[in-house]
This record gives sequence, C-alpha cells and structure tokens, in this order.
Amino acid sequence: MSPEGGGRLRWLAVVLPAGLGLGLLVLAWQLVATHNPHLLPGVGAIARELWDNPGLYLSGLGVTLSEMAVGLGASFGAAFLLAVAMCHVKFVERAVMPIAVVLNVTPIVAITPGLAVFFGFGATPKYLVAGIIVFFPLLVNCLIGLRSVDPQALEVFHSLHASTFEILWRLRLPNSLPFVFAGLRIALPLSIIGAVVAEFLVSGTSSGLGGLIQSAEGYSNLVVIYASTLVLAALGIALTLAVIACERWLLSWHPSMEGNR
Repeated sequence: MSPEGGGRLRWLAVVLPAGLGLGLLVLAWQLVATHNPHLLPGVGAIARELWDNPGLYLSGLGVTLSEMAVGLGASFGAAFLLAVAMCHVKFVERAVMPIAVVLNVTPIVAITPGLAVFFGFGATPKYLVAGIIVFFPLLVNCLIGLRSVDPQALEVFHSLHASTFEILWRLRLPNSLPFVFAGLRIALPLSIIGAVVAEFLVSGTSSGLGGLIQSAEGYSNLVVIYASTLVLAALGIALTLAVIACERWLLSWHPSMEGNR
C-alpha cells in the first residue's frame, strides 16, 4: 500500500469513530429534546440561534478567549520559571510546592468573589482565576519534564564541563517538551472553565460567554444557554487540536510521536 493510502486509512480510523460518536450524541440529544422541550432545546433551534446571531457569540467568544489566554499565558510563564528554579534549588521547591498545593485544593469558586473585591470588577480577577486554576498541573508537568533526563546523557554533559544553562537549554528543555504539552492539554480546558466561572461570579460583567449564559438564565432562555455552551465546547476542542498539532510538529523527533507519523 502506498504511503498516501496508509495516511488516508489512518485519517479515517481517527475521524470515522469520532464522527459516529458525535452523530449518535446529536441523535440522542434530539430525541430527548423532542419529548422534553422544557428541558432541552432542539438541535435545529440551537443551530438557528447561532446562525441568526453570530456577532453576539463571536463577541462573547473573543472576550472569554482573551481572558483565558492572558491567564493561561501568565500562569504558564510563572510555572515554567518556578519549575526551572525548583529543578536546581531544593529550597525553592520546599518553599513553593506547599503554596501550589494549597492553591490547587482551594475551591476556585470560594475565592473568586474575594479576588473581585480586592482587584475590582474588571478583567483582572478573571485573569487571575483562569491562571490559578491551571497553575498546579502546569508546574508539576514542567518540573517532572525538566527532571526526567537520561542519567547517562546528563553524565556526558557533565564530563564535557557543560554549564548549567547549556544543560538546561540542550538537554532538560527538549526533554521536558512532551510533559509540557501534556500539561497544556490539561490546562487549556481548565483555563476556559476558570474564565467562565469568573464571569459567573464577578458581578457587573456580561460581555463574555459566561456572562451571556448568566443573562440568559435569568430569562430561562435555554437556546442561548446551550448555544453559548456549544461555542465554549468548540473553543476547547479547537485549542486542544491546535496543541496536538504543535506537539506533533515540534516533537517529530521524539519517540513518543512514533505512532503518529
């Protein structure tokens, strides 16, 4: 079989089950909605809502996307820098890790109103919530990746009198990338959840998709609620696929990508 034929078969093996599962989900949704219109809007009603008001949902999507992007980006930068410091200085790990654990086990819903009171009712508390909710998985994955180096390769670098920076740049950083991408796969959906939760709880904000859902809830507008939820789900899927594509591109040399070539 030609490489092109094998590529088509692999593509079908991935897309066909996903398409079948999605089709069954849509069918089940429509069946429930037909018999319980007060609980679920029909698929057609949701599609018409998105078609008739694309600007409303695109505007909300842009706001929510900016909130999660700023929070995720800042959290990733802080987590990676701290992971580098923790990898080289035990004292930093002993000082930072307990705080990270406390942040991870603290219900984000409980501290969001306090953040809003302290930082105001603008975008800052939403950035913070989106960042806090993803900080721990990013920190742990970055730290594990930086430490999971081949001892023999590390010994070779030491025998060549490589500096700490050279070991970090040429050995630890490339080795950590699979773990970093694994952390990003976890963090992306969480950052969306964090941004939406903040939009729910920070009063006076209604421009994002979370605010749109909250406004629609007051009018019991199920179509708008589920249309907004669908847009959020599509955002999460699109971002996850983008991370997977970047991972395959950057890590084509790594053994973990062997089955995806």
